[in-house]
Amino acid sequence: MNFTTGDIDGVRVIELARHEDARGHLIETLRQDELPQKIDIAMSYVSFTLPGKSRGPHEHVRQTDVFAFTGPGRLKLVLWDNRKESPTYGKMSEHTLGDGAPATVIVPPGVVHAYVNVSDEPAMVINYPDRLYRGKGKGETVDEIRHEDDPESPFKL
Repeated sequence: MNFTTGDIDGVRVIELARHEDARGHLIETLRQDELPQKIDIAMSYVSFTLPGKSRGPHEHVRQTDVFAFTGPGRLKLVLWDNRKESPTYGKMSEHTLGDGAPATVIVPPGVVHAYVNVSDEPAMVINYPDRLYRGKGKGETVDEIRHEDDPESPFKL
C-alpha cells in the first residue's frame, strides 16, 4: 500500500504553551475544554525512549491514545490512516514534537502510530488512553495490533 502525505481525519495536534519563570517551567498537557470530542481518560503513563530507538508501529481496535510530547527530548511521530471507512484512508502524516515543539496528539482507533527518538537524550511521552491496559484487573487481551515485527508491513519509520 502506498500512503500519501496529508491530514488524517480524527487526528488532532494541539500545540502547547511552555510557561517559564524563575522556578522553572510548566506545560499544561491536557485540558478537557480543548479536546475535540468527549474522551474519557482511563489511565495515564509516562514512557522514556532512548536516542535512536522507536516504539510501534501499532494500532488499536477500540482505544484512543492522547499523547503529550513535552520534552525532554524530541520524537518524530508518524501516523498512517488504516481505517478503510475513513475519508482520509491511505494518508500519512509526520510531526517532530517535544523540546521546542510541545504538543498533545489525539490518535483515534485504526490509526497506526509510531515514534522514534531523534534527539541525543531520552525522550519522554505521557499517554492518557481512554481504555485500561489489559482491561479491569489486567485480565483482558491487549487492544493492540503490532506491525513492528512484520517484515511485510507497509508501516515503516
